[in-house]
Amino acid sequence: MVFDGIVTRAVAHELNTNLSSGRIIKIYQPTDSELLFTVRQYGENKQLLISAHSSYARIHLTNDRYENPTEPTMFCMMLRKYLNGSFIKSVQQLENERILHIHFQTKNEIGDVSLKTLIIELMGKHSNIILVDDERQVILDSIKHVSHAQNRHRSILPGSSYISPPNQDKINPLTIDGDTFIRKLDFNAGKLDQQMVRTFMGVSPLLAKEIIHLAGLSNSTAYKNAFETIQTTINANKFEPHIIQGKKSLFYVLPLNTIAGERDVFNTISEMLDTFYSGKAERDRVKQRAGDLLRFLTNEVKKNQRKLTKLDKTLEEAKDADKFQRNGELLTAHMHLVKQGDKQVEVIDYYDPEQSTRIIKLNENKSPSDNAQAFFKKYHKLKKSKQMVEAEKKKANEEIKYLEEIIEQIESAREQDIEEIREELQEQGYLKKKVGKGKQKKKVSKPEPETFYATDGTIILVGKNNKQNEFLTNRLARKDEIWLHTKDIPGSHVVIRSTEPSEETLLEAAQLSANFSKFKNSSSVPVDYTLIRHVRKPNGAKPGFVTYDNQKTLFVTPDENYVTKLKREPE
Repeated sequence: MVFDGIVTRAVAHELNTNLSSGRIIKIYQPTDSELLFTVRQYGENKQLLISAHSSYARIHLTNDRYENPTEPTMFCMMLRKYLNGSFIKSVQQLENERILHIHFQTKNEIGDVSLKTLIIELMGKHSNIILVDDERQVILDSIKHVSHAQNRHRSILPGSSYISPPNQDKINPLTIDGDTFIRKLDFNAGKLDQQMVRTFMGVSPLLAKEIIHLAGLSNSTAYKNAFETIQTTINANKFEPHIIQGKKSLFYVLPLNTIAGERDVFNTISEMLDTFYSGKAERDRVKQRAGDLLRFLTNEVKKNQRKLTKLDKTLEEAKDADKFQRNGELLTAHMHLVKQGDKQVEVIDYYDPEQSTRIIKLNENKSPSDNAQAFFKKYHKLKKSKQMVEAEKKKANEEIKYLEEIIEQIESAREQDIEEIREELQEQGYLKKKVGKGKQKKKVSKPEPETFYATDGTIILVGKNNKQNEFLTNRLARKDEIWLHTKDIPGSHVVIRSTEPSEETLLEAAQLSANFSKFKNSSSVPVDYTLIRHVRKPNGAKPGFVTYDNQKTLFVTPDENYVTKLKREPE
């Protein structure tokens, strides 16, 4: 992913066109690092997402749905106080840096015009969103507070004067001519791409390599022409937003000839960014919301694994049960040889075909009869424990399988799936149910499996947790529709809403099944498919557990690009 100065410029140009004169009607803060503004412009509502996430910092219009907390944060309330009802005057980039200024015009308590600026610094882990009072140039608040102890150059705290990040003495490449560009490079030193990144503001390694590619490793004139070609395109705001699908997907706003891979071209910068970041950012939000669940489930798995180790040890001891029975019977038969206080006795082993002798260790504090009874008690205890251990091992293994399946579901869950998983764990007794205030019951909503679309438009539904799996398989799907699941591997229930799907649709559904399974990073994953009528849930089984027959098996190598591709509704 490349959110450099050029992408920032493209976003600023697009947002300025789409939001200028727009009115802020709603402000939410879905997570610790994200803001969502609803902007009303020319009779249309638009959602502006601003993120100061350490890995996914960005700003763009979005169509994604976000779940907002019931209680707004202090920063969110402060933004509502100053910006609700305000108008966006303009969206501007600071030179060619990854910094945007959104200028607002509003009115203060006595009705006078008041100007505020929301500064968005898109700088990786140092990203921030800061509201500044224009008249006093004082920070009103920020989404992340930075003290002098953390940054000696500038503090970002309410009441502090706003100071821009240091520009590192770089040159804005959009305001110079080709000759100046060439003079700033040392062709004898080599590594021209690294020189460009160090010298010019907002130039990423990706853009630097593209300039070198266009120049064709030729003379300085070729480099000058390549630079001026790209500079003219950027200054004219002629952007081509696209995502390149490959081993590592990336996006950019200019054509890239240095990167191989399938290209998805978009009409707008926001559409491109929304598509690229949507799944990645949501996964991070899910991890934040489900962090406690993952820790709990991982600990429960480890607890059961330790239990299995102890059970195996007990089972190993139980193998000697027959030895204790034999010792008891031989000691009873040779009782006349044993005296009180003996530590051992040598007897003839009648069970041995060669009638060899056998030494039996004794407890000197017990009588000969009590020693014999102790052997028999040990025998019966071990024999009984063997049966109990086998049952406990089966239970522990089933528990581990169930918990690992829940962990897998969390790792591929959407935000709205997490509460269903939490409810399931409460229903199964793993978590305590929270006692809320009042007697009002929470409205129970139907589980909503995720919808995908095959290339031919056929709907494919995927259960993202056990509640959705059970609803999809047992209630929603029809008897003659196709059901898929990875063979003997924890994963999602997948249903093709067709009685006679094409071979391509069947393979695409198998891809989804493999991608939403524990083996999503493996190759040649077996996926079983059969009719819904052949899928059954055994009595008393854990949620989501089913048996099935009359299945056939496909082998696919998971490719996460299918998840993105099949998510889009056909036109």
